[in-house]
Amino acid sequence: MRNSVPFCKVQFGMSGGSVREGGGDRAARPVRADARRNIDALLEAAAAVFAASGVDAPTREIAALAGVGVGTLYRHFPQRSDLIVAVFRREMDACADAARVLSGRHEPGEALARWMQRYVDFLSTKRGLAAALHSGDPAYEPLPAYFERRLKPELRALLDNAAASGEMRADVEADDLLVAV
Repeated sequence: MRNSVPFCKVQFGMSGGSVREGGGDRAARPVRADARRNIDALLEAAAAVFAASGVDAPTREIAALAGVGVGTLYRHFPQRSDLIVAVFRREMDACADAARVLSGRHEPGEALARWMQRYVDFLSTKRGLAAALHSGDPAYEPLPAYFERRLKPELRALLDNAAASGEMRADVEADDLLVAV
């Protein structure tokens, strides 16, 4: 699965990252190990900085925390929106994946409770994202649909399991629970 940011050089999804040449539609090539480490470090640093300071935090702060130069940050994420989208998607993927892991390790009610805490942690990375989403930047347009596709089915499965075990009412909707948080 690829992101739909037109000029973002990094593609994220289930297959990991790959680099597009010049932002075009050419076939993606694998990312070198050192570049992958830089991308991972940048995404970790950006998530931490965004959680602490919001999405408008200085890029030099993100680069410094990642241990790379600002040029490296812009090589992988030419626009701030590219970085914001990549962090948001990465955090959303981790939150969705956690649902399956928790379901395999805990009773349904406990898995749901732990996932809800993970979701609250995920929300902390969104500081300032609401304003960005309403900025008119087309880079953010796919994020709500990605949220719907990625998180809601995982939450629905947790709710169904908890209801089947008698730990949750069967009429609780995923949307209701997400809004309550």
